[in-house]
Amino acid sequence: MSVTLSSRLDGVVGGKTAGTLSRAFGMSTVGDLMAHYPRRYALRGELTPISSLPVGETVTIVAEVRAVNARHMRQRKGSILEVVIGDGDGTVSLTFFNQAWRQNELRVGRQGIFSGKVGEFKGHRQFAHPDYELFDDEDEARVSAQARQHLPIPIYPATSTVTSWQVKRVVDHVREVLGPVPDPLPEEFRRRHGLLDARTALDRIHAPDLIEHVEPARQTLRMHEAFVLQVALLQQRQFVRALSATSRHPGPLLARFDAELPFERTPDQVAVGDVIAQDLAGAWPMNRLVQGEVGSGKTLVALRAMLQVAESGGQSALIAPTEVLAAQHVRSIARMLGPDLAPELMPTLLTGQLPAAQRRKAALRAASGQARIVVGTHALLSESTTFADLGLVVVDEQHRFGVEQRETLRAKGTSPHVLVLTATPIPRTVAMTVFGDLDVSTIRTLPPGRPGISTFVAPLGERPAWFARVWERVAEEVALGRQAFVVCAAIDAETAGSDDADPAIAAAAEGRTRWGVVQVQDLLSRHPAFASVRVETLHGKLPTEQKDAVMQAFSRGEIDVLAATTVVEVGVDVPNASTMVILEADRFGVSQLHQLRGRVGRGSVPGLCLLVTEAPAGTPARARVEAVAGTGDGFRLAEIDVELRGEGDVLGDAQSGARSSLRLLRVVADADLIALARAEAERVLDDDPALLRHPGLAEALERRVGQQERAALAKN
Repeated sequence: MSVTLSSRLDGVVGGKTAGTLSRAFGMSTVGDLMAHYPRRYALRGELTPISSLPVGETVTIVAEVRAVNARHMRQRKGSILEVVIGDGDGTVSLTFFNQAWRQNELRVGRQGIFSGKVGEFKGHRQFAHPDYELFDDEDEARVSAQARQHLPIPIYPATSTVTSWQVKRVVDHVREVLGPVPDPLPEEFRRRHGLLDARTALDRIHAPDLIEHVEPARQTLRMHEAFVLQVALLQQRQFVRALSATSRHPGPLLARFDAELPFERTPDQVAVGDVIAQDLAGAWPMNRLVQGEVGSGKTLVALRAMLQVAESGGQSALIAPTEVLAAQHVRSIARMLGPDLAPELMPTLLTGQLPAAQRRKAALRAASGQARIVVGTHALLSESTTFADLGLVVVDEQHRFGVEQRETLRAKGTSPHVLVLTATPIPRTVAMTVFGDLDVSTIRTLPPGRPGISTFVAPLGERPAWFARVWERVAEEVALGRQAFVVCAAIDAETAGSDDADPAIAAAAEGRTRWGVVQVQDLLSRHPAFASVRVETLHGKLPTEQKDAVMQAFSRGEIDVLAATTVVEVGVDVPNASTMVILEADRFGVSQLHQLRGRVGRGSVPGLCLLVTEAPAGTPARARVEAVAGTGDGFRLAEIDVELRGEGDVLGDAQSGARSSLRLLRVVADADLIALARAEAERVLDDDPALLRHPGLAEALERRVGQQERAALAKN
């Protein structure tokens, strides 16, 4: 039988090995194994510096046996074998219990690859659960040593159950039996860019003759990833365009709404609105992402789209990430529609926390088509919610809403139009990689008359006295009749369950959090300047009715200072709020800080944002905070964020499809390569939509996108 990349692993390496690889790395096919690329390469002559090994990590190193000592245990029966290995720079000891036979092979002077979890005992490094593979026996080693001296040793990502050299053995065996590997890249394109053929690239990344062979192989395989991903996304886009949607044309409802608008729309709002109006009137479903700064009027753009759908009796569903936001959207939509249009369109709230009777009433309005605008949270996705004629799905704040959920909602209508709103600007390459099947529109200009926000860093490490000044400043604003937010990374610093500071960043932040909502409330209750100030708290653990009651009271001006976690991050709209204090600002991500800052300065009063931090100058944490203070441009911040955070987090998890298939491709660093791949993918699909003349590409798509990935992409 000929072995291909699509062959099942158990048929090639046996059930036991295949089972182990499946449990450790989720591999099921030969292609999965061949895409498990080495993490780095060691050279036989270059021993790993032991002194720099991190305690607690499982590591793989090249070293030499320095000393061997076997003895009997004092307390109980049995023997201990202690082996010291070194690298000319330090030593580490391995201990084996009741395995005296190992001293026959672990002789002083022998070299090999050793792995284990680094521990310390009485000040000496040691490997727990050591494992090793020695280089050839001395005699034949002399003969082959010269020949193999320069052969790089691939070090693979390993787990506690599967070592790097076990992976290498399986890979070597599979490479021997693997048949021809079809090339996904068009031949002319591959030659033009000096890339290797697919088989050579795989051989050279897994078994390079020279270390110089590795980079060209990586570059080729990186292009494979980018190209196959772009073709998949573009095919998905074609697929959506092949569906037929009900055309929705603008009419008198929209004209009445525009006539009543108390302000002029900004040029960007008009431009994006026109594009959406065209999309909605088209023959295939709209699939558009609108990104715009906090307060740039995305809700207005979405509402006008809903009115256009409502003309023909169609319904729109708006999904918000939280209950608080959903309730707020319904109120602001009713307010924007005004007393004439609101009763006609009947904006209806449908969330999981509504009392049963209310929820039944809301569900009935949606099912009968009486409510032409339905706003909710994930409750809109439940089995029991049905629509009479779902024409448009609007998803607010993309990054809180997975691919799966968008699809569930889409399934409730006959291929409805989809509009995704996000205030977190997405760097161009990420948009290309992740939302490559969506058309992207951007609203950059803010409505005129926004007074702007001044942002300052309060660095308590250098200026501890500023902490007192922060609270004086808040009291001064309240005295002027304005309101303030104080945002904390946790609900209670004593029990420090972070409510929703960025978990990756919070974990890296030094030590425990010191300020929770509870501590702030306590501090302000004893502060003389706050004696007559009304302070309330808001966080994710409160019952929904209470959260909503607090937000509404704050909106009505019955609360002066709201101490909260990041539940206020998105969409909360209180025009009279002028001040945002963020404690331990270094525990939040760049886009999170920018979102929070966007909660103030929304009315006619200028906004003030104080970023309080103890992060020392020059640290990455401090750089994040200073970046936010340095610019109010969310698009620039999105790029800075990517630069500061590096690759891994950019894709987040919304991108289940893209993420799981990217091994070598780095979304930001490889921006140019991705753009190149996209242009070529467009050319190939224009020329050969069914890929009949590109069998290698068709096969790579079939394999790589796999059935479940294809499902995930379709859900996008």
